[in-house]
Amino acid sequence: MTAEKFDVYSHVTNQIIAQIEAGTPPWRKPWTGSGASISLPERFNGEAYRGINILMLWATAMSKDYSSARWMTFNQAKELGGHVRKGEKSATVVKYGTVEREDESGEERQIPYAKAYRVFNADQIEGLPAEFYILPDPPRNLGTMADPALEAF
Repeated sequence: MTAEKFDVYSHVTNQIIAQIEAGTPPWRKPWTGSGASISLPERFNGEAYRGINILMLWATAMSKDYSSARWMTFNQAKELGGHVRKGEKSATVVKYGTVEREDESGEERQIPYAKAYRVFNADQIEGLPAEFYILPDPPRNLGTMADPALEAF
């Protein structure tokens, strides 16, 4: 039995269609939200994703309520000392590029390709260095004492 080849183009198209049909396209800010701001998705090294990957990762982050902007592969997380929690599901990103190949006449040609990678959000990974996690603001002590500057009024 032959495994069916993963079609990255169909996957991207189907994810966008599903978001539109659900009424939650990732490029539109809902009137009500979790309060977490959505920033540009970044690779583990801080490099921003581009193109369709931004929409794909925004859609995943919004649907799963992730607060971190950092994404990485299973092996990248492992190299950083982290481990993906059991049962977590990956998101798909696409790397576009070209490869040189000889055509029938022996000439070198640039052939475009798209390759899918599976990535996890830092919120799905335990044991990463602290810079990968967004820490909540500490609770503010509003106390009962009035501000001396306000008392002067």
